[in-house]
Amino acid sequence: MSKANPKFAVVLAGCGNFDGSEIHETTLGLLAIDEQGGHYDCYAPNAEQGRTMNFYTKKVIATRGQSENRNMLVEGARIARGNIKPLSELNTAEYDAIIFPGGQGAINNWCDFAAKGMNCTVNPEIVQTMEKAYQQNKWIGAMCIAPVVVAKVLGVNGIHLTIGDDKQVAAAIESTGAVHENRKATEACIDKEHKIATTPCYMLAKSIKEIYAGNTALIKGIIENL
Repeated sequence: MSKANPKFAVVLAGCGNFDGSEIHETTLGLLAIDEQGGHYDCYAPNAEQGRTMNFYTKKVIATRGQSENRNMLVEGARIARGNIKPLSELNTAEYDAIIFPGGQGAINNWCDFAAKGMNCTVNPEIVQTMEKAYQQNKWIGAMCIAPVVVAKVLGVNGIHLTIGDDKQVAAAIESTGAVHENRKATEACIDKEHKIATTPCYMLAKSIKEIYAGNTALIKGIIENL
């Protein structure tokens, strides 16, 4: 049975697909929450990005430790219209679900999967957030490439998730003990036992309407099982 007025915490990694949270995925995730009668609050680690990109030239402007680099919380505020809090202030017990949008910030800012694969190190606040949510029996949702971070932190529990059908990434996920399930861009993998919901988004999607369909499937899958 669906819960009335479910509460979602949405965790951002910056702003933009090349160095932060993917804007379409994040925004359409927020829209899906709103459409399904939910409430959301946005959070982000108050920490440097792994890198900052020039989106026009697609070249790196700065990396961690350089003065031109940017902050995940400050940049995430662009998407959240300023209504965002440091991840350190997130109390997972107050929410029904914690959502992690995709974008390369997931694998460059929250962790260094982009450089090290599953030998990566994950930001301690991200680890704590995922572990607390899982221990408290909250739903965890992840989009696009973000499920690799969930697998790194929680894969040992045998969770089921998807990033689409990329065999190499699926193999990396399964090396953690997680189970990968192929899904289309418009679909979601809903693991009711472990309360993990994932969707491929731009790992497969060819249009923004596919992002909307996949994110709607993810949010509906969570709400219908609260």
